Amino acid sequence: MEKNERETPLIWIPGRDREPEAPAHEEQEFTIPRELPLLPTRDVVVFPFMILPLFVGREASIKAVDEALSRDRLIFLATQKKAEIEEPTPKDIHQVGTVGMIMRMLKLPDGRIKILVQGLAKGKIEEFTQTQPFYRIRVSVLEEPGIKETTLETEALIRSVREGLEKAVSLGKAITPDLVVVANNLEDPGKLADLVASNLGLKVEDAQQILETLDPVERLKKVAQILYREIELLAVQQKIQTEAKEEMGRLQREYFLREQLKAIQKELGEGDEREEEIKEFEEKIKKARMPKDVEKEARRQLKRLAKMHPDSAEATVVRTYLEWLTELPWKKSTRDNLEVKTAKKILDEDHYDLEKVKDRILEYLSVLKLKRTAKGPILCFVGPPGVGKTSLGRSIARALGRKFVRISLGGVRDEAEIRGHRRTYIGALPGKIIQGIKQAGSNNPVFMLDEVDKLGTDFRGDPSSALLEVLDPEQNHAFVDHYLGVPFDLSKVMFICTANIMDTIPSPLLDRMEVIEIPGYTEEDKVAIAKRYLIPRQREANGLNGENISFSDGAIRKIIRLYTREAGLRNLEREIGSICRKVARRIAEGEKGPFKITVKTVEKYLGSPRFHPETEALKKDEVGVAIGLAWTPTGGDIIHVEATVMPGKGKLTLTGQLGDVMKESAMAAVDYTRTRAQQLGIPSDFYYKHDFHIHVPAGAIPKDGPSAGITLAIALISALTKIPTRKDVAMTGEITLTGRVLPIGGLREKALAAKRAGIRRVIIPQKNLSDLADMPQEVKKSVTFLPVEHMDQVVEWALKENPLKEKDPLEGVLAEGEKEEK
Repeated sequence: MEKNERETPLIWIPGRDREPEAPAHEEQEFTIPRELPLLPTRDVVVFPFMILPLFVGREASIKAVDEALSRDRLIFLATQKKAEIEEPTPKDIHQVGTVGMIMRMLKLPDGRIKILVQGLAKGKIEEFTQTQPFYRIRVSVLEEPGIKETTLETEALIRSVREGLEKAVSLGKAITPDLVVVANNLEDPGKLADLVASNLGLKVEDAQQILETLDPVERLKKVAQILYREIELLAVQQKIQTEAKEEMGRLQREYFLREQLKAIQKELGEGDEREEEIKEFEEKIKKARMPKDVEKEARRQLKRLAKMHPDSAEATVVRTYLEWLTELPWKKSTRDNLEVKTAKKILDEDHYDLEKVKDRILEYLSVLKLKRTAKGPILCFVGPPGVGKTSLGRSIARALGRKFVRISLGGVRDEAEIRGHRRTYIGALPGKIIQGIKQAGSNNPVFMLDEVDKLGTDFRGDPSSALLEVLDPEQNHAFVDHYLGVPFDLSKVMFICTANIMDTIPSPLLDRMEVIEIPGYTEEDKVAIAKRYLIPRQREANGLNGENISFSDGAIRKIIRLYTREAGLRNLEREIGSICRKVARRIAEGEKGPFKITVKTVEKYLGSPRFHPETEALKKDEVGVAIGLAWTPTGGDIIHVEATVMPGKGKLTLTGQLGDVMKESAMAAVDYTRTRAQQLGIPSDFYYKHDFHIHVPAGAIPKDGPSAGITLAIALISALTKIPTRKDVAMTGEITLTGRVLPIGGLREKALAAKRAGIRRVIIPQKNLSDLADMPQEVKKSVTFLPVEHMDQVVEWALKENPLKEKDPLEGVLAEGEKEEK
């Protein structure tokens, strides 16, 4: 508010015992005319008996003010619905407003005018009678319903609002004491509501809603709700301010006491904590045996710390940085166990088979024995889950006599997780590589990077690119973490990565690693591992011993065949653990052992079998169904490809969530069949008279890959020729348009899957014969591999009746195991 020559009260209430002295025109009674000029206000709602200054700048508004001053000084004040509208239309103005009187007017140098207006009565816009050069409106005065007698509820509401107003003032609300006095003398609920609402600083929407409420009691209720919400906000605000002041006071008090303590220590001749901290860091820097450049940086940071206030935020950052520098093992290494025979014994104790991996570790150990400065190898173990990749890393560390560190990279998307955060960030830390080195306490640990195939990438950077420097022997001797800012030698670290598949590993990263594939285990391997490792471990975990429980070989085989379906050993160990827990419960309940787990008692502990290998192979020779072999991250599996032929116009339907590669293989199979239709005994116009549907069951599982081509073709040829496929023959291989069979990958896993399913013959590409050298002898004995170069050979081997030749091609072809049975 602005003070004029004569002070004007904020609120003038007619009928008070002591009314303020007012200008002559205020003491007169006015008859409000039907038509008035309109002054739209932007961000204020004017209530009756409210006096306030307004700045008027719009040309139309200035003309409306001039019109009012030239007549009876009366003008209608209505609020705009949106304050940002420069030229409001009738739709942009609230219908309910206040008839006001212009008490004073002052022209400003910038062309605007300042007026002092007083609200007289509520009114409503009936219609706009003029729009140019200013708005003129027809107004109807809104009369409030009178109150015949004051009820207890109304009296309580009035008192509540008065007390709330006093409470708001006590909490710091900017309300003059005179206003509280006026409110305490008001008995009219409507005028009290207008008085409080006009001084609470309400939002335009809330104030307009109160203005439009004619019932005085109802209006006072709304004001009371808003008032008490404002009191709650003021209370919270005061609490925050008090806590802030208390914290400032505490810090000042602590600073004062700390300075006093320093003065006392100085008088007593005791050392300063700050000086002691600097000396302690100097000793740590000497003991750390850092490289010269790193030591130079550490001493530079120590000098900075000595000049800083010990309680400053920057001092805390430098102090933490120096702690990291001095605690890293710059020259600290563990002594390697260079006895090759001892290391081999440890590896054989911990893991069964895995000869390739063991040979590579022993080779490195032999080189290290001859040349102590040999760089650590960077290996990548690739294989399905549960084959022992992670535990193998721990076993390698034990064999070498080194510390073992493991970090999981699965789901890591931030480059800073590898390289660290820069020290400018709050809470910055080194990356996981440096953290692992510190955790190991030596600069030559066995460092396992688990799940390297599951690294992510997003806007925060590419962690796989950050790993390029870590896993490059030509660069990692000077690895710079963003937090440290100085090089650290990682060349002595033996990095071992693990992955389930190589496809998702970026090629530059894969190029830096020596990949060793760890395929799934055969049944014989699993039996041996269960007897040597899994059963003893589960006995110990469940408080049992060899006298309490024993497993027969037949029971272990039954668990492997009927209760697990995996390339690794995790589910097998779970099932063995389940049996051990049930036996432990029986012993705890008082039963006496020993408990022998045999083929007959397995179902008693594990329930009905979950898998039935004999049902995976076909029970009989069927038309239009071929058995294919698939590779999955968890090992091999078999798939049944079904094909049907029906009258139509050559439409090909593919179902079973097939990927693009499999769809292309299916098209190649159809075209091969069309080119060889005559030799196969199929009518040459079959394509134009039939529709074809090829389906791969388990439609909820996405399928793709290049090795299903010959399986799709055999299923289609069988459906067209009505010749059934052989139930004991599975196949894998890609097909070209000319019928050539191309090589595939994952043959070992696929062969193991065929053996598990009871399939005795497997058709493979001729170029995959070299892979049989790594095939377990157990598989070779029970599965016959039939190499082919052309699709015609596949037709001969796979169909029950050969449409190309008279002779049965499988006659006299037996696996080694079948020969023994013969």
